[in-house]
Amino acid sequence: MSRIILFGGHGKIALLAEPLLTARGDGVTAVIRNPDHADEVRATGAEPLVADIERLDVDALAELIAGHDAVVWSAGAGGGNPARTRAVDHEAAVRSMDAAERAGVRRYVMVSYFRASPQHGVDPDHPFFAYAEAKAAADEHLRASSLDWTVLGPSALTLDPGTGRIDVDAEDSESVPRADVAAVIAAVLADDGTIGRTIRFNSGGTPIAEAVAARA
Repeated sequence: MSRIILFGGHGKIALLAEPLLTARGDGVTAVIRNPDHADEVRATGAEPLVADIERLDVDALAELIAGHDAVVWSAGAGGGNPARTRAVDHEAAVRSMDAAERAGVRRYVMVSYFRASPQHGVDPDHPFFAYAEAKAAADEHLRASSLDWTVLGPSALTLDPGTGRIDVDAEDSESVPRADVAAVIAAVLADDGTIGRTIRFNSGGTPIAEAVAARA
């Protein structure tokens, strides 16, 4: 059994990952901002923890993270506001990484996106630019840290039922159900061979555990 703290605990991916993790015996602390979401999170088997990650400094985040075995970052501002996107997707994410190091919790899984890179190529005038910049900077900070990191790069997210199969070899972004992203989170947490790896994926034909192992 591992103790996992999941930031963005009421997000669509998180609500699908939490029951997978708790069903296999992991303890999950789901960090949420809105206390009204606590019952829905609790129904997954996770334990909700209300905290505003935009406002917490490294020391406060380290207190939340301490005692866990792994951090999963699936939080995001949801787009639309460049300042808030930078505050959550970059600055709060970076503070959580520094906090994990301070708390001695080395395992860290980042949910990013398929084309995340400093060379993302998004036009500065495009509404997606702030998100692309924030995610690229956060991912690079994580890779430069001392943490045992894995960066996940799912393609366009859908609400389709999960298939349990993905493609980790595709060069172009297509789509993948959120349910399969949740299953990939669970799979990489169970496979230390994925430490230090960036795994980009679409829907595909390879069972998730096998596809993840191929990137280990």
